[in-house]
Amino acid sequence: MSTTKGVKTWFQIHKWTSLICTAFLLMLCLTGLPLIFYEEIEHMEGAANLAPQLPAGTPNAGLDRLAETVKLAYPNKVTRYVFWDEHEPNTTTFGLTDSLTAPADNFKNVILDDRTAKILDEPALQEGFMYVMLQLHVDMFMGLGGKLFLGLMGMLFVVAIVSGLMLYSPIMKRFDFGLVRTEKSTRLKWLDLHNLLGVVTVAWAVVVGFTGVINTLSEVVLGLWQQGQLAEMVAPYKDAAPLSGKLSSLDQAVAVAKRAAPAMTPSLIAYPGTLFSSKHHYAIFMKGNTPLTERLITPALVDAKTGKLTDMRDMPWYVNALYISQPLHFGDYGGLPLKIIWALFDLVTIVVLGSGLYLWFVRNRAAKAQMARIGTSSQRIPASHKQEESEILTLSEQNEQQNES
Repeated sequence: MSTTKGVKTWFQIHKWTSLICTAFLLMLCLTGLPLIFYEEIEHMEGAANLAPQLPAGTPNAGLDRLAETVKLAYPNKVTRYVFWDEHEPNTTTFGLTDSLTAPADNFKNVILDDRTAKILDEPALQEGFMYVMLQLHVDMFMGLGGKLFLGLMGMLFVVAIVSGLMLYSPIMKRFDFGLVRTEKSTRLKWLDLHNLLGVVTVAWAVVVGFTGVINTLSEVVLGLWQQGQLAEMVAPYKDAAPLSGKLSSLDQAVAVAKRAAPAMTPSLIAYPGTLFSSKHHYAIFMKGNTPLTERLITPALVDAKTGKLTDMRDMPWYVNALYISQPLHFGDYGGLPLKIIWALFDLVTIVVLGSGLYLWFVRNRAAKAQMARIGTSSQRIPASHKQEESEILTLSEQNEQQNES
């Protein structure tokens, strides 16, 4: 009896967690599929290899000259960030905004040639098919609230996976693994396929689901870092006078950071007054040079007036967990072969989610039909037998749950 109760409990957990999150998970799987091949799609659209071929050994113009070019081209904008795309060699991107206090979606990216300091492109990142797919996948165009909501759906997805395993385990004792009862009804065939494909993809689904939940907490995680470690690093400047006049050299700031971390390369520079720096520092985020360490960053704070390094620390574990989970979520660790595997698992998961909705619909329709038949027949059954019939129906439902599991 306890086993029957346990099956019924897991059945209800699996049923309701799946029903609540399935529609949103289907949306995430469908939008995530093109995002897996984001770089390849950009290449097909002609957005790659912007920098022209120049003779080997052509020297770089330097960050200060690039900054001057951007300032001359956009005198009414200010620079928030400078960053590099590893898939765009010989280029540097400046992230501009109307003011340092403007909202995050107020930005314009300008890509320059490192060697000639010429502007190569000003990509329109807030339009097009891939932009819509990304925003739907990240927050459904709802900002932080959308992210946290999708994080909750991801947590329900993980619970649905665990409860599904608990329901599938009794089948392993009674049937051969991979059994699909094609000679039975269509519903049982899809039930067996749903269970089989769910078990086959369970490890991938847990990894993608869990890393997806972590990614939805990105703003929360970075907020904790800003209020914690970053606040400690800039504490000596708490009562310092506001910056005035010209800032120190960008080239000098990067050189100082490279000397402090010779085995690392810069990936992003946050200007003074931005969320990832202070009002007195360039924050230069350094990354490693291996497939794993290039996902881990170390911030170096350089005084934007004197050009001297004031602090440099490894990121806390929770920030590292975020940066490691981001590429893992999209299979971006092993190049195109791993992306193809990720896409295949994504397609199978779409089948699992779709078959789950189908099974619920068919089962719900059958249950309503059965209740209608019982309601009609109960009018001809003596009152003394109705309680017995109710108990038999309950036991029948429990047995059906065990068989379907």
